[in-house]
Amino acid sequence: MEYFLYILLNNIIPLSVLIALGVLLQVIFKLDIKTLSKLNFYLFSPAVIFKMLYESEISLNVLMQVLLFFVIFIVLLFAMVEVIIRIRGYRRDMKSAMRNSVIFYNSANYAIPLNQLVFVGDTFTLSIQIIIMMLQSLLPNTYGIYSVNAHKASTRDTLKRIFSLPVIYVIPIGFLMRGFEVPIPDPVYQPINHIANAFIATALLTLGVQLGSMKWKLNLSDVAISNTLRLLIAPALGFAVVWMLGIEGIMAQALVLSCAVPTSLSSVLLAVEFDNEPEFSSQAVFSSTVFSIFTVTLVIYLLQYIP
Repeated sequence: MEYFLYILLNNIIPLSVLIALGVLLQVIFKLDIKTLSKLNFYLFSPAVIFKMLYESEISLNVLMQVLLFFVIFIVLLFAMVEVIIRIRGYRRDMKSAMRNSVIFYNSANYAIPLNQLVFVGDTFTLSIQIIIMMLQSLLPNTYGIYSVNAHKASTRDTLKRIFSLPVIYVIPIGFLMRGFEVPIPDPVYQPINHIANAFIATALLTLGVQLGSMKWKLNLSDVAISNTLRLLIAPALGFAVVWMLGIEGIMAQALVLSCAVPTSLSSVLLAVEFDNEPEFSSQAVFSSTVFSIFTVTLVIYLLQYIP
């Protein structure tokens, strides 16, 4: 019950307030969601990723173990989604939207505070979650953009879009600057810090604006499938992968917990930016965030059975 109330008060309610404000602003002012989307892709997201990488302490050994886990987990999860897509016979746009709603998960503004709650500020588990966050930030900006554009544009145009995104360059720059301990002058770092702090609010307001502009033709069955895969099947696969790799203790617990969080806002941002099932994507993010209060609590309880 304590976990339940904490997640409700510190994750669900604050997220819901910002989403509701976005809905209200859209109803009153009819905001330009494309502009909001571009601000997220080209400014706020790169700033928060750079800041977290630059300030983190990550060892090479931990990086390689987490990378191996992540690759196996994502491949298995992708295969699981692909089976469902074939069974359901989705059209092209819906195929990529469903994949994105399951494979892209909220590894930053939801998973990081959750990690620090469960592991009581442990720096080792935080470094694990930061690596997951880094890998998750790469996926939407590479595979995600390719998947929503593969049937709409040539490979050359799609690659051009991918390499125009700052995140592609921010991650190696952040790693190198941290590794070589390159100092950043305060007049430069302060604006980066301010922009990074605005990421969560802007991304959630963007989701609210999208929800406020929808016709709300509910895709109940598709959203239910997405939520089930993201919130129940994904952490189960996480348990299976740590067992298969022989990872134990607090590292295994941190990796499994990282798999249990709801769908990422990046799936909505992609859907809006490239007009790829934005209504389904918004509903998947919103509903998975709400239902995660129950499923994440269950996963946290089951972590105690990891040796």
